[in-house]
Amino acid sequence: MKPRVTRVLFAALGLAGLVLTTGCRGLFVHGESTAVSRWKDYNDVEGAFKTIVPYHTTVENLQTLGFDPKVSPNVKILNYVDIIQIFMPNPGIQMKDLAPAVRDCIEARENSRAYQVELHDIVDQRHGNLFLDIFSFKRKTHESGWRFKGLILIKDNLVVYKLASGEPQVSNESKKVKPLGPLQELDFSVSQAASYVK
Repeated sequence: MKPRVTRVLFAALGLAGLVLTTGCRGLFVHGESTAVSRWKDYNDVEGAFKTIVPYHTTVENLQTLGFDPKVSPNVKILNYVDIIQIFMPNPGIQMKDLAPAVRDCIEARENSRAYQVELHDIVDQRHGNLFLDIFSFKRKTHESGWRFKGLILIKDNLVVYKLASGEPQVSNESKKVKPLGPLQELDFSVSQAASYVK
């Protein structure tokens, strides 16, 4: 091989190595999980939820606000048995411990129901050293976005109780280290195969 070609080849390899070792954000694996809804972000859905007023808001009002399971995605319908499981997950919690509106819904049985809203917009972005990431030596992942959960109890087509929780700002960092890189995955595959042979 000619010296000039050799120099060009080594320069190309060196450039490729530099890109791999320094890390290029656009080359990292990333994923996104979004619950489809009419609301754009946490503040948007929280604002709509705050306009719900127990003993004033009707099912028709909920439809206007977007909390309609027949039209809006990710709004689940629960019956009174589901409500019991949510508010009384163990024998230690009795009916007397519940809010009056929750007790009314449970006692109304078939005349009550609940809407459960679960929305999220989460992005998982790997970062760090691209070379170590590709070969599974070290993988760093940053999770960001938001999560919202809402529960609306309805008795005789009238909202009697509501409850909301969530994470307006999700920001989690995780790191997975494999000192042997791809060899550890190979070792696991060989061990798994051997277990089938026995």
